[in-house]
Amino acid sequence: MFSVNYQEALRLRRLEMEIGQRTEEELLQKHRRQRNALQGKIQSLKKSSTKGDKKKKKEIMEQIAQLELELEKKQNEELLQLKHDTGVYDEPADDSGTHLPAPRVSKAQRRRDKKVIREKERECMILAEEAENIRGPRNVEIQKIKQILKERNLMIKEIPSDGNCLYCAIDDQLKLHGDDGLGTESLRKMTGQYLKEHKSDFFPFISHPDTGDQLTDEQYEDYCDEVIYTSAWGGELELRALSHILKCCIEVIQATGPSVLVGEEYRDKRQATLTFHRHMYGLGEHYNSVKPYVDEDREDTEDL
Repeated sequence: MFSVNYQEALRLRRLEMEIGQRTEEELLQKHRRQRNALQGKIQSLKKSSTKGDKKKKKEIMEQIAQLELELEKKQNEELLQLKHDTGVYDEPADDSGTHLPAPRVSKAQRRRDKKVIREKERECMILAEEAENIRGPRNVEIQKIKQILKERNLMIKEIPSDGNCLYCAIDDQLKLHGDDGLGTESLRKMTGQYLKEHKSDFFPFISHPDTGDQLTDEQYEDYCDEVIYTSAWGGELELRALSHILKCCIEVIQATGPSVLVGEEYRDKRQATLTFHRHMYGLGEHYNSVKPYVDEDREDTEDL
């Protein structure tokens, strides 16, 4: 027999859940109204686009994507806040209807969930910046890089800024030069493993981003795991690791100063060319790939 206190606690818990479910349904109805209102706004934006004006169309599509992402993020946050405030979560129940503790989420699953959240937030911030058509240092830098590339009969091939830009750009260069692409996941895994296996070559050059102190052995292992399992941004150390893994000389072209060559000893075997942007996005530095030069007006015509 259940004690009176237990039965009362169970009754109160069920009452809380009923209240929480009603409140959640009201919030979901509000969200549906918001999405319907957004669709109306999207239709108005699309109609405002002048036919044949590709630049205007691109700006509108970026604005629409930003609005959709912002609404999705806001609604997700409201749902999470509601569950936190009411203390009601989706918990499994046994045969008697008594709710049991939710199963423990694995470390790998938590890592994947965090990665999805970071990528959505990053994409939202990028679209916001693009919609505002940022000028200043960003455009000055791009024009300088474009001029350097044009003199070599090359042009920028844009790579998404999702934390994987270094690996995507390298993969694109492999394909450009006739090799099979390996994919960002494989390149990340190879890079992380190489850093682990050649710790003495890289460990002295990595410091803690907050304190500036040298990493501990455990922190270095975590750093390598982040390279493999997350969308952590890649830099000079990862470039050096990739040059050894692929037996490839990697040239990095930048707006100011000479190009940086990584893995010059492999110049006769394989080469890749990237562009490095300090001001591409306010979220951090960025790598793009390159491709043979085509007049931009002609390229726009071919895209139609």
